[in-house]
Amino acid sequence: MKNPYLYGYLPLFTILLFSLTFGIFTVTQSIEFFKLIGVYTGMREFLSDLQLRVFLLIVFALIFFMMFSAFKLIGETIHELGMLFFSSDKVGETMNAARGGYVIFFFGALLSAFGIQSFMILLVVFVLTVFIYFIYTVYKMSNFMSIGGMVGLIFFEILVWALFIVLIFYVVMKLYNGVLASLPFAN
Repeated sequence: MKNPYLYGYLPLFTILLFSLTFGIFTVTQSIEFFKLIGVYTGMREFLSDLQLRVFLLIVFALIFFMMFSAFKLIGETIHELGMLFFSSDKVGETMNAARGGYVIFFFGALLSAFGIQSFMILLVVFVLTVFIYFIYTVYKMSNFMSIGGMVGLIFFEILVWALFIVLIFYVVMKLYNGVLASLPFAN
C-alpha cells in the first residue's frame, strides 16, 4: 500500500535547502560588499562576526524562501491552468502521477549545497533541476494526455513563463533606469 502523501513534505524541504544555499552565498557576498564600502567595521561595533552572519543569513534565507515559495505557487497555478485547458482528465490522475517529481527538486536542492561558493553553479543546478523536473512531468503526463494536449500544455507553460520573466525584467529595468535618472550626479 502506497501512501499518496508520502512526498508531501519534500517541497518544503526543497525550498528550505535552496533558500539556505542561496542565502549562505548571498551572506558571503554581502559581507565582502560591506567591507568594500566601509560599512563592515561600523556593523562590527554592534554585532560580532558570527551574529552578523547569522542575522544576514536569516534575512536572506527568508527573502529566498519567499521568492522560491512564490515561484512554486505561480508554477503550480500555471501548470494547473494549462491542465484545465489541455487535459481531458477529470479525476486528477495526471497530477498524482507527476508528484514523484518532487524527489528531483529535493536532490537538486541537496546538490546545490556543493555549489555554495559560486552563484553560477547555484543557478545552473537550479535551472537544471527545473528542466529535469519539467521533462519528468511531461513524460509522466504523456500516459494520460493526447499528443495535441501535451504540445498545447508545453507551449502554454513556456509562453506564460516567458511572458512572466519578460515582465519582471521590464519592471526591474524601468525601476533601475528611474533610480539612475533621479540621482543628482547623473545629469
